[in-house]
Amino acid sequence: MRIAMMVLRNLFFVPALFIKLLWLSHHYNGDYNPGFLQCKKISAHAIKGGNITAEIHNVENLPKEDGFILYPNHQGLFDTLMFFYSSPKPLAFVIKKEAKDIILLKQAVGATGSLSMDREDLRQSMQVINQVADEVKNGRNYVIFAEGTRSKLGNKLRDFKGGSFKAAQKAKCPIVPCALINSFVPFDEPSLRHITVKLIYLKPMYYEEYKGMKTNEIAEEVKRRIEEAIAQYE
Repeated sequence: MRIAMMVLRNLFFVPALFIKLLWLSHHYNGDYNPGFLQCKKISAHAIKGGNITAEIHNVENLPKEDGFILYPNHQGLFDTLMFFYSSPKPLAFVIKKEAKDIILLKQAVGATGSLSMDREDLRQSMQVINQVADEVKNGRNYVIFAEGTRSKLGNKLRDFKGGSFKAAQKAKCPIVPCALINSFVPFDEPSLRHITVKLIYLKPMYYEEYKGMKTNEIAEEVKRRIEEAIAQYE
């Protein structure tokens, strides 16, 4: 219902916005800035048209220099809109293989050079991790959902997968925990009521802080920080 409202309220803009995103997806040349900026425009229209308030906290916690990875909890497809909408720095995503052909997300993935991961294929997963690490070393920023799939538990978190943090370890880059609150509501709740979705950017963990930790220990610490933020801002 809410997706339909987003489209109807932006009917004048939808064709031009989608056609440009489609073009950027088909003509991606390694520069993810144009695709990111187009996704940011689309997200702003979708949020406004969907009767949603996006409440963003502590965006100043993002590292000043590019080459970092955001690790948020995962509540659904609306999560990506929140990051496109709020981040002043360009981002690419690592998404699960099953989501890569969803309309609009497919074009956003192509336009930003984002990557899909097959969680059942260990070799392919390692290739993605190594590619992310290499690109982050060269100044690219990524979002990785460490739960591996959406929680389906509202604002409660699943366990974070330690393997998700291998990319950060290899890149020796800042890890930025991010807390999403009520991001599941827009596309899960059969209602058109006004809602507020919150995104909190937490202070980064720099390599010096986590270099002596195992990946499962990093996962537990990042999860703990996100849970604390949700308890504070919910």
